[in-house]
Amino acid sequence: MADWIPSLNALRAFEAVARHLSYRKAADELRVTPAAVKQLVSKLESAVGAPLVRRKGRGLELTARGERGQDDLSAAMSLLGESVRKFRTPSSENRLFVSVEASFASAWLVPKLQGFRVRHPEVTVLIDSNQSIVDLGQGEIDVAIRYGVDSPGDLVAHRLFEDEIFPVCSPALAPALKTLADLAHVPLIHWDITQLPWAVATRRWFTWETWLNAVGASHLMTKQGLIFSEYGQAIQAAIAGQGVMLASWPILRELVDSGVLVAPFSERVTTDIGYELVTAPETMARPEVAAFVAWVLETAQVS
Repeated sequence: MADWIPSLNALRAFEAVARHLSYRKAADELRVTPAAVKQLVSKLESAVGAPLVRRKGRGLELTARGERGQDDLSAAMSLLGESVRKFRTPSSENRLFVSVEASFASAWLVPKLQGFRVRHPEVTVLIDSNQSIVDLGQGEIDVAIRYGVDSPGDLVAHRLFEDEIFPVCSPALAPALKTLADLAHVPLIHWDITQLPWAVATRRWFTWETWLNAVGASHLMTKQGLIFSEYGQAIQAAIAGQGVMLASWPILRELVDSGVLVAPFSERVTTDIGYELVTAPETMARPEVAAFVAWVLETAQVS
């Protein structure tokens, strides 16, 4: 039986730290925070039962155990990267890779994707829900759907949805919420995205403090409740009746329309950010990419 292997994220974090001997530089490469990198390395150390990195002056050095596995791990990561590049090499089969945030993928894109497959059965769509902002000029990702991110001027960008933010909860919790003041008596569900350095605009809008201030209720307490690092987990907690969350309308529209979640208040805040579909001009020239972009824009208009 094969030996147990720790999580790929922890191995990637250690490999980057081992090359740079710096949590900050590794974090920049992986597009997360230094604290997140350090936490992943700590999890790997716990898994293998030995320290792998230690402080040396103002920098870092590898322990003997860390040095022992570094070369093989770097080679393995390189081999994995090469395998992925081979997966993504164009072949006789039309393929396109779409980078999209996980909650938007599961709530909007994936349920509707069958419509594209019926129209274009010859095209294979692969979904990448990694939280990183990928460089579309490198050719690994063909199309990205981004939220609250300024797109460079050299990309083709289409705004899919403007966004509204408003509280939602389970039907069971709704009767306890007659006015905004009642929020002080129920758990609030918070989305903590501090580990995503690119999500500055999203962080600005998705806080209870910001939302309550925008609707003239800044006097209410906003710290109580549950905190989740993934929006999908926050949604599941709200469905389970564990508290009230701030909803992004395009993501939760179908859950609200179906009654799985309800909006107990009339107050809504229109943001200055939204969902955009972006691709590189040279990528847009490929027929399968152009077809997918056209389908997404058409589907967004009727949603």
